[in-house]
Amino acid sequence: MELQQILAVDDNENMLTLLQVILEQAGYEVLTAQSGQEALLVMRRRGVPHLALLDVNMPEMNGFELARSIRESSDMPVIFLTAVDHEGMVVEGLERYADDYIVKPFHVNELIARVQRVLRRVDNFDYRSDPMVRIDERLQIDFSAQEAVVNGEPVPLTPTESKLLDILVNNRGRVIPTERLLQRIWPAEQASEDRLYVAIYRLRQKLKGVKGEWDYIVTRSGLGYVFLGPLD
Repeated sequence: MELQQILAVDDNENMLTLLQVILEQAGYEVLTAQSGQEALLVMRRRGVPHLALLDVNMPEMNGFELARSIRESSDMPVIFLTAVDHEGMVVEGLERYADDYIVKPFHVNELIARVQRVLRRVDNFDYRSDPMVRIDERLQIDFSAQEAVVNGEPVPLTPTESKLLDILVNNRGRVIPTERLLQRIWPAEQASEDRLYVAIYRLRQKLKGVKGEWDYIVTRSGLGYVFLGPLD
């Protein structure tokens, strides 16, 4: 059975080592990075993990900026793990970027419990993506480059389109409820179903290609959307 993968990002090397030991002992595979830029590079090389633990105060790219960059194209759950306990920062972090917020110093058992809770909450939906995903002979998706390759032709994807595909492809064959998509695509906004419909329509047109051979995204009336391939 594949271990769930967690990306820990902290500019403090000692903290990063501690997190790696704690999480590996709890049964997770751990990727580490000491900056936001390094974290993005790790994800481009290794794909999107199941969960990210992010420090807030980091040089060059802080945790909020990193979470914003992640959320532009991925639905990966995020937990902030930081010494910053200012109420306004906690509220902003939870409302706009994160699934949970843990203040340092932390208790090991509490950290593991919160990680497990977030992963259980999204357990019915698989958020991990390899850097390049092959759907069939005519469609491949490079999530790290935010690009689809349709019949050999590169097709650029917007951040919203890439994020939609991240959810739908990783849950291929499973209907994703409309409300769930709205919540995960625009977590900080009151987005309408019409906005989602337009995003889905534009994404469908891109994936169909010039000849329009196959409609990969299917609407389930009154339920949501499902990603299907030619053999499904």
